[in-house]
Amino acid sequence: MIFTKDKITVKLYDSRKEMGEIAASDTAAKIQELLLVKDEINIIFAAAPSQNEFLASLVKENRIDWSRINAFHMDEYIGLEEDAPQRFGHFLKESIFGKVPFKQVNYINGKALPSEECARYEALLKQYPADIVCLGIGENGHIAFNDPHVADFKDPQAVKVVDLDQACRQQQVNDGCFQSINEVPTHAYTLTIPALLSADYMYCIVPGESKANAVYHTLYGEISINCPASVLRTKDNVTLYLDANSASLIETKTF
Repeated sequence: MIFTKDKITVKLYDSRKEMGEIAASDTAAKIQELLLVKDEINIIFAAAPSQNEFLASLVKENRIDWSRINAFHMDEYIGLEEDAPQRFGHFLKESIFGKVPFKQVNYINGKALPSEECARYEALLKQYPADIVCLGIGENGHIAFNDPHVADFKDPQAVKVVDLDQACRQQQVNDGCFQSINEVPTHAYTLTIPALLSADYMYCIVPGESKANAVYHTLYGEISINCPASVLRTKDNVTLYLDANSASLIETKTF
């Protein structure tokens, strides 16, 4: 099923596998289209288990000339050791950054001095403006680590340090990334909402029953920082991919 809500195109699929495959196919087609008119493009990726099926399908796409793509990620924990498996840079290296020959991969350094790292990564984003953002939505409605209490639709920064709310930290445990909430870092780097929305195209992949409430409020709630992902309804060229579980609360709506 495909429908629109405000500016978002919503695509519903029965399974996570099909959802991921279609999202990857759509993204690959857009990459191919952009590379017909640009020498290189810039893509920002989310790091979360919700992206597994999408990334697994995307790395198999033979239509993509990865050597003309610069890669970025949208958030990173502060303070984890370089070899910590929970680091988002590590997740993305295992899932895609280390599997295809990007022209350039730009990691956020979670061990750097925060003020210097924010400035460094923001400069890179200005040098390489995003063409595509591949993202998810958190259980609390966040995009990247823009939790409701720190989200700002008019944020003057492109990259900032944030403290993570309880729901966000608990999600990391629910996802199996940490054994307990006490292990989850309390602070992280995040690309801000304006930085994410600056991309020309956004592909938002959101499977799972735990995301159903956030999906409902993204599509039908007030557009506000109470559900940061609701801002996607104001943005052109956004596609939201759902499976049966994440779409469970909207199945009875009249489209």
